[in-house]
Amino acid sequence: MTATIPFTPAVEGRAPSSSPLRLTLARAGAPPALIDGAWWPRSRNLTEQLPALVECLDPLWGRIARVAVSRTFWPVIPREVPAHGHMVRVGWSNAGQDPHKLLLLSYTFGRWDLLVIPPETDPATAARLMAMATDPSRNRTASGLMHEAENFRAMAEDEADSDSTREAVWESEGGHDASRTPDGSLIGHVLTPAVGV
Repeated sequence: MTATIPFTPAVEGRAPSSSPLRLTLARAGAPPALIDGAWWPRSRNLTEQLPALVECLDPLWGRIARVAVSRTFWPVIPREVPAHGHMVRVGWSNAGQDPHKLLLLSYTFGRWDLLVIPPETDPATAARLMAMATDPSRNRTASGLMHEAENFRAMAEDEADSDSTREAVWESEGGHDASRTPDGSLIGHVLTPAVGV
């Protein structure tokens, strides 16, 4: 069983955000895996997005002190972000880290790795990725999950295109709108007699 966190972060001096945090975590006690859950941020602005994530995870995983991201998908990476009453240091890497992963460190409980689903991902693909990231038999890296989701999306598009092509051929050959004469033959179609008739 996984936990989808219906968490709406409080913002200092303002009412809580109307946009809940999009986060799914593997259930407590799940066997160790390459990914501990998935986070679907609403933008690529770490300064805006990270505080709500830390506010949600601090009570669950202990105070998050450091976060590491890949520069590949984050255009601006601040050195520190104020979150949940403390500062979180942010590090980055160009080569040493999976570009689709966010690494979180807590001095109390250790390290967690989250799949970061790109903000522009369509909801169906994001839901599939969140389920895959918390599947009890999970054994893929963050990039492996993204690659698998892309393959699934491409296959679904190919199947939809194939269905559209079959329907277009069926309609061009008369389909359900074909007119029939009283004897059942199609109007406007040349019927070739069977050989030997």
